[in-house]
Formats: sequence, structure tokens, C-alpha cells
Amino acid sequence: MPDHAQQFAALTARVAELESERELTLRLAQTDSLTGLVNRGAFTAALCERLEAAQANGGSVALFVIDLDRFKHLNDTLGHHAGDLFLAEVGERLRCDARPGELVARLGGDEFAVISDAPDAAKRAERLVSLLAQPHMIYGRQVAPGASVGVAVYPQDAADAGDLQRFADMALYRVKLKGGRRWSAFDAELRDENTRRRTLEAELRRAIPAGEIEPWFQPVVDSRDGRIVGVEVLARWRHPVQGLLTPASFVPIAEELDLIGRIDEAVFEAGCARAAPWVEQGLIEAVAFNVSPRDLLDPSFSRKLIGRLNKTALPATALTVEITETFLLQDLALSRRHIERLSAKGIRIALDDFGTGYSNLRALMHLPIQTVKLDRSLICDVAQDPRVGKLVGSMLHAARALGVRIIAEGVEEEAQAIFLRASGCDRMQGYWFARPMPADLMEAALKESRTEAPRFFAKEPARRRARG
Repeated sequence: MPDHAQQFAALTARVAELESERELTLRLAQTDSLTGLVNRGAFTAALCERLEAAQANGGSVALFVIDLDRFKHLNDTLGHHAGDLFLAEVGERLRCDARPGELVARLGGDEFAVISDAPDAAKRAERLVSLLAQPHMIYGRQVAPGASVGVAVYPQDAADAGDLQRFADMALYRVKLKGGRRWSAFDAELRDENTRRRTLEAELRRAIPAGEIEPWFQPVVDSRDGRIVGVEVLARWRHPVQGLLTPASFVPIAEELDLIGRIDEAVFEAGCARAAPWVEQGLIEAVAFNVSPRDLLDPSFSRKLIGRLNKTALPATALTVEITETFLLQDLALSRRHIERLSAKGIRIALDDFGTGYSNLRALMHLPIQTVKLDRSLICDVAQDPRVGKLVGSMLHAARALGVRIIAEGVEEEAQAIFLRASGCDRMQGYWFARPMPADLMEAALKESRTEAPRFFAKEPARRRARG
């Protein structure tokens, strides 16, 4: 006869074991493996619960969003393992400093958060900044990147968890943008900015199908004679009330709303339609488009682009796609597939922001990239600082050795243009030659350049003022 008591005891033990395993699995799923803090998913759920409790008992909840300063520099100089060690140290400091009832989380990367009912939010923010400013030894070196903090409070600032997070992020962004004091609270100024932003979001959704996003064109000139040989297509928003808006005014919002792909598509189709006759008439050789890193991370991007190009009259050999090093670093294998697929169709590839990172030369050696664009941060001092001049000269030499065409962007002074031409730079663009302009003015400039000899390399102050 089976011993029912033993069977029951064994069953009870197994149930307890399974329950323990379930709890462990759940805890691991809610925990950041590097710091041991709760992760973003658990943080979001906890924030919603805290707000519900505060609503029920008439309390308040303060959210502190923390972003480490100069953390990328630490990673670049000491390596990612050192960065991980420092993140773990930050997590431990925040855990040890937490007040009763506070929840500390790592949201991802070098971003952390603290949920608190602290009525003295300002003092708590100052405490967090001071805590993370204290140095720490890693590999025998003292590091202290510091941190920035954004604060928002329920219910004074926001009525729900989504807005509370967004408003704390806005306060944090203001710290990063303006510098100075390392923490900021959500306030009336940011509330007004949020209202304007919400209005702009609604207007942007309407603007795309309404055709208000239009292509503008900036000339690219041949360094030997100043002749216009190509154009770069740039987006502009012709807002019915605010007038003409540059990408800085609406692209960040478009990226957050996942509208950037639709904007790129609209500008691409309209830009190709306007530029195709210029190519056919021999007025220009190349038409360049910037592509956002988010679009490039889409595995079907290159096929979609080829499909859109096939619907236009622009020859594939006249199209240049500009990609940034940021994309190459994010996914080298995917970038290779896109680049090789586009190149097979005759589309040219340009590496934008050349000279700002570490993997550019490797990309030139191993990927079918035909053009590099020297970043404007190098161009601004190229004629005044001998060290910058030597650096740019060596980069030009390396690119030429690899058979790559070089375009300098951001050329704003005659001295820069003269230096670059003497150093063998193939092509240039920038305000010294022309600002971006609408299609009708671009077409007039192209036709004028066929009948008048360009004079970009002579000092013409009056002409420069006239171009604005």
C-alpha cells in the first residue's frame, strides 16, 4: 500500500519547488542582469501601480530620470568592459542610497530612474547629482563622468505614467542641451513647449499627405572650376502659419512618431521628379539623398528604394545615397547587404560625416563606397589650423589612394575653398557657393551656370551678401 502521507509530502515539496522556480524566473525577467536593479519593463509596471495608489490616497509620486554624462568617452577610452563595471557601480550607489519605499531601475544603456514619494524633489535631485559625481577607480584610473537628472511629479505635472515619463525626459533633455545646473524639473516653460510640440505633431501628420514637405536643393561644385555638377536633396516644410521650417524643426519629432520613412519617401519621389530633367539635359551628373539610420536598419530598405526609383525618370547611375557611419557601426552585415544591392543597380554610395569616427577607412576598404563627404567639423578650421590642414590632407590622400571621390561639405569661406582645391578635394558644397534653394531657383542657377563662367574662387563680398 502506498504511503499517502509520503506521497502528499513529496507532492507538496514539488509544488513548492515549482513555485520557487516560477518566482525565480519571474524575478530574472524583471531584473537587469548587469546591475541587479529592476529593468524597464518592471519599472513601467511599478510606476503605473504607484500612480494608482497615489490617486487612491491623494499622494504624489516623483520620477527622477538619470543619464550619465560623458559615458561614451569612458567606453571609448577604457573599453566596454570598464563601462560595464562603472554601470554596475552606479547601480550599487543608487541602490544603497535609496530611501525607504523608493524603486531604482536601469532603463537601458546609461539611463537609470528612481521612483519616489519624496516631497522635496529638488533636494533629492541634487543628492542624486552629487552621489554620481563622486569618482570611482577602474583599472587603476579615477573616473567620474557625472550625471544629469530630469524630474517630473504626479499629479502636479502629469496625470498618467506616460506623460510623467515624457515630462521627466523633457526636463533631462533641457539639462543636456543647456548645460550648467545638472538637474531640471518640469515647469511652465516645458509645459508650453510640450503644447507646441503636440500641435506640431498633429500638423506634421497632416502635412505629409498635403504635400507641404518639399525638396530643396544645394549645389555640389567641381573644385577645379566651380561648375555645378550635382545637387543634394534636402527636406523643407512649408508650414502654412510658421513659414519655411528646416529639418531641425521637425525631423526629431518625425523620428519619434515613426513618420520619417514617409517623409523620406515623399522627398525622394518629388526630388527625383524635379531633378530627372536636369540630368537628362546634362545640367548635373548626380542627385544625392540622405537616408536616416532608422530606415537603413529595415532589412527591406534597399529593395524598397530600388522599387521607388524605378517609378521615377531618374537613372540609377545618377542617384547617390548618403549613409552615415552611425549606421555602419550599428549593423555592418546589414549595411553590406544594402550597399551591395544598391551598387549592383548602379546607384552610388557616399559615406557621410567622414572623419568623425573610427571605422571609416575600414568601410572604404571593404565596402563598395565610391564617395566620402568630409564632415563640416573638419572644414571650419582647415585653412586656419595647420594641424587640421595636415589631418584633412592625409585623409584626402588616403581616399585618393583607394580610388574614392571626396566631397567637402560645409564650405563657408573662400579660404576653405582655396585650401581644399589646392589639396586635391574633388568637389565641394556649402554656403560659400550657395544655400539650399527651391527647385525653380535651382533650375535657374543650373541654366545660368551653362552660360556664365563660375567665379566662386574670387573675392566677391557683395555677391556673398546677396546670396544670404
